[in-house]
Amino acid sequence: MTITQLKYVLAVAEYKNFTKASEKVFVTQPTLSMQVQKLEEELNVKIFDRTKKPIKLTLVGEKIIEQAKNIVNESVRIQDIVDQQKGFVGGEFKLGIIPTVMPTLLPMFLNNFVKKYPKINLKIEELHTDVIVDKLIDGHLDAGIAATPLGNEKIIEKPIYYEPFMAYIPESHRLFDQKEIAVDDLDVDEVLLLEDGHCFKDNILNLCKSVQNHPDQKRFYLESGSFETLIKLSDEGLGMTLLPYLHTLDLKDEKQKNVKFFKKPYPSREISLVHHKNELKSHIIKALQESINSIVRAAIQFQDIEIISPLNQFKQK
Repeated sequence: MTITQLKYVLAVAEYKNFTKASEKVFVTQPTLSMQVQKLEEELNVKIFDRTKKPIKLTLVGEKIIEQAKNIVNESVRIQDIVDQQKGFVGGEFKLGIIPTVMPTLLPMFLNNFVKKYPKINLKIEELHTDVIVDKLIDGHLDAGIAATPLGNEKIIEKPIYYEPFMAYIPESHRLFDQKEIAVDDLDVDEVLLLEDGHCFKDNILNLCKSVQNHPDQKRFYLESGSFETLIKLSDEGLGMTLLPYLHTLDLKDEKQKNVKFFKKPYPSREISLVHHKNELKSHIIKALQESINSIVRAAIQFQDIEIISPLNQFKQK
């Protein structure tokens, strides 16, 4: 039994196809098939049911896959130990960032980070939270930046900043003349939301705890994939919207008059660096956390906040 064989088995289990798995591990399909078969012969069990389309794990195969993940992860940890002992901070590092954080946070820290750690090959993807979690668990991401808590026992969360929600209210709206907005002032039927898949939408729905939707009584029901679209629709008098604090800093001066704080405690979201509990590449994760903390701390300094969870409470009930 070899680590390579275990990696091949994990690839087949993930892609449920020998040809696709061989492409992902950069070997020919006959080579991969032969190594998987050799492992099955050594163990004297069938890991995969090849009669199914797509290929399925056998019952014993499911248990073998779980153990194989642990073994492969621990083998990677050996290189981590060596790198940390040598003081080497480098290599490939895959990072996923949620769409409502990426445009504002990335420009703040990326340039300084790559200059400070030139040996890190940082690969960044913009991904929704559920995809980040899946990729962390499957080993396809080293870390993610997402709104927390996530409520997943396999994921470790390290808060890096707390970002207040801001109300964007056009002049035609009933709340425009108020200097500060109370949470009780919100009517979810008047709030333009991001589309499904954005955890920021769930933050907002959880903020509006007394949600009573009557879609049949509304003039329209609209969700968008971007804050820019929501702002434009608000400016047209179609409702108000909520924005993360950092996003409001980039608005032009003429739009700043539409931005309102909530009353204290400021409803806020918790943004964390998240990673698998196996703690792989912990030295790079620590470097990333320190870099972001040092920059964002200067931009966001709020006391007396209330954290609004992104967990979809309405689906949990």
